[in-house]
Amino acid sequence: MEESQQRLARLEKLLEAGDDIALTAFLDDLHPSDIADLIEHLDDDEERVRVFDLLPAEVASDTLAEMEAHEHPEDILAGFHPERIGELIGELSSDDAADLIGELEPEDQARVLATLAPTEAGELRELIAYPEDSAGGIMTTELVAISVHLTAGEAIQEVRRQARELDTEFYNIFVVDLIRRLQGLVTLQDLVIAEPSSPIADLVEPPVITVPVDMDQEEVGRLIARYNEPSVAVLGPNNILLGRITWDDVMDVIEAEQTEDLLRLAGIGSEEEVRGGWTEAVRSRLPWLTLNTLTAALGAFVIYQFTDTIDQMLALAALLPVIAALGGNAGTQALAVTVRRLALTRETAARRWSVAAKEVVVGLVNGLALGLIVGGGSYFMFGTWALGAVVLFAMWGNLIVASVAGAFVPVLLERVGADPAVASSVFVTAVTDVAGFFLLLGLATRFLI
Repeated sequence: MEESQQRLARLEKLLEAGDDIALTAFLDDLHPSDIADLIEHLDDDEERVRVFDLLPAEVASDTLAEMEAHEHPEDILAGFHPERIGELIGELSSDDAADLIGELEPEDQARVLATLAPTEAGELRELIAYPEDSAGGIMTTELVAISVHLTAGEAIQEVRRQARELDTEFYNIFVVDLIRRLQGLVTLQDLVIAEPSSPIADLVEPPVITVPVDMDQEEVGRLIARYNEPSVAVLGPNNILLGRITWDDVMDVIEAEQTEDLLRLAGIGSEEEVRGGWTEAVRSRLPWLTLNTLTAALGAFVIYQFTDTIDQMLALAALLPVIAALGGNAGTQALAVTVRRLALTRETAARRWSVAAKEVVVGLVNGLALGLIVGGGSYFMFGTWALGAVVLFAMWGNLIVASVAGAFVPVLLERVGADPAVASSVFVTAVTDVAGFFLLLGLATRFLI
């Protein structure tokens, strides 16, 4: 972190001094990812463009690809002159280029695509047309594909030719027929050691996994992680090979999906950007805070029903937040585990209910342990065994309720078609607060007053 701050201070000093020669030398020693991080910390758009103008096309394109989506690198791209745009797009992989261009307004898209060769522009238009959260939206059309009708010797020549044109790493050699239907894969090792006259059809192996072009990107990420594949083929109708998705594309998807899940679990809408302004934050958070206010009113209503009990035993007022806080924490723990499991796995209904039952057992054990601790502390603080016993059973009961709510609410919300990551925390907190207040005050009214 200290090194990053030093680099940023150095960059800002060079920009202020207007020393382009020293600035170019400074940037030459940095990786595109590091340059992207520095540019993201510059608030002045003119300074951002100035830095990009000093970068070679290859480095500049890699830097654009490394920038976070919420920093809107597409706006920087649109600000260049047409020749520079075409130069940078030509250096980008097709999926990164489509991602950048797809974020532009239609008129800017048309202006950027007009700088490209017709064939390249047509390919990018096809990629942009796919939903951005689908396999088609994250795939690249740059791959090595050979005909199943070749011999091993002919295939090696074809692979060499395509690899020169590809100018990027490839992990699999796809084998297709005359209409580009996927027949399977052939490894480079098998291709090299085979007799030159051996037909490729004898070397083809079925792919471990393939994905349809409309598959959700999160499911693609799960498949690649599960089978440890460096890349997978993306197929259209009739098994036509359309492109490939590589592991580094999936890393970006997983990071984005985890960020989205984390924000949703906190009751923050996905439309709020991590570095967005205060207006987006208010618009995203206020509706959920409003709903939380309504659910919190339920807890206040329960307390109001027991005002006479609290008047006669003020110690209960001091214990209420303890019961509610521990119940809320226990519910959040069960909720986080359940929501993450729902996001990562595709379980049967029976398996989900069995895991929920596990959370009930956890609530029973943790509730008893914490009940003994808090109940014993209440006895030593207020000097009455009866109050300690009431606190014990109230704490025990509330942690059981919290574990049940944290485990069952997300499952129930998913079954009715709601997003469990968005809505669960509000309802779980409401349940634990109401249950904790009712148990403590109800038991106190019954046995102490």
